[in-house]
Amino acid sequence: MTSFLQSFPLGLRDARSVPTVARTKILKRAKPLKFSQFNGTLRSAVFSARRGAGYGRDSRSRPGILTVKAIDTGDAMEQYKECASKALSINLDPKYYGSFAEIGAGQEVARWFFAVGGAAGTIAKSISAYDMTISDTFYGKCARYVTKERLEAMLEYEYLQCSLPLKADRGKDTCFFAFADTVVAKAFMRDNECHGWLGVKWQMNPGEEPSRLMLHIRMLDPNAQLQQEALGVFGVNLVHACLCLSENLNTESYNFGPFLQSLMNELSSDRIEVDAIEMDGPKFSENVSNRVLALSLVEQGLTDAVLFDNQGEVCIPSDRLRKKSILLQRGSFRPFTLLNYDMLNCGASTFFCDLQNEDGDDDTCVVRDDAV
Repeated sequence: MTSFLQSFPLGLRDARSVPTVARTKILKRAKPLKFSQFNGTLRSAVFSARRGAGYGRDSRSRPGILTVKAIDTGDAMEQYKECASKALSINLDPKYYGSFAEIGAGQEVARWFFAVGGAAGTIAKSISAYDMTISDTFYGKCARYVTKERLEAMLEYEYLQCSLPLKADRGKDTCFFAFADTVVAKAFMRDNECHGWLGVKWQMNPGEEPSRLMLHIRMLDPNAQLQQEALGVFGVNLVHACLCLSENLNTESYNFGPFLQSLMNELSSDRIEVDAIEMDGPKFSENVSNRVLALSLVEQGLTDAVLFDNQGEVCIPSDRLRKKSILLQRGSFRPFTLLNYDMLNCGASTFFCDLQNEDGDDDTCVVRDDAV
């Protein structure tokens, strides 16, 4: 472990947060690394300081000491055989050609397609614009980067960048697609929310208008390495579901179970939670209800609950409820009765009123700004 810090300069950047005395001892003991020590299977290394399931300090480790774990791609393919099979099947199908844009947790989805072989037949471009200024030059400026709006801009840009230049040469026989994600994984020495937006924009048949699927996930693994691993597998499942299984959604039966379950192949709800999903396109506008699709997430066990706004649109709880006070009433509401209405009004007047009407009318109040 210690020898790796000298041989790999990026490790020194992460080592700045290590106490000076500990860092000096690490570097004094450092020796040149022989890659043969990993039997030629070293593809990448992940730094983490242990604190229980996360980072920092625990009873088994000295504070701030970095640990390194080699990632063996061969072992990953053995563990996730179905994921590898899906990536390879897409690579070997000449019908699909597209681009990958990933920001926030490496290029774990594109890596699978490169690792299984045959990626030249599928990937026109793979990009990861980490720097915010560089990212803005491609997708435009935005206030927040891990948002649905950012994902929409990424999908639109990458799809056009792929389809427009290649349309004349191979547009008659090719279904173009673009995969994009913008996520925030576990940060070094910081406890942050780990979530992201992923989406695919693709043609179901050559020459047709594209369809689009976007979803929001929460990454529940305790460290960045496991989150990246799960994100890669989930991304491959998503691309495969859109390209190969979406025809099954073009019905009036609203049976979304097989499609949604395929997203979680070789994963579990303990690692990835999908709490919002939207789909649109020429073949889905009439036969696919996003409300029913979102409720199917609960039915299939991909999340515990979904949230709708007053317009019936799916929304993300962390966005909608951010810095807001909440009044919640539990019930089946079949139907929503006057009693339910009175209970909410009385509760709202008690908790959310700043000022009463100057005329002394107790039925009106000034609602606080932090009320939903």
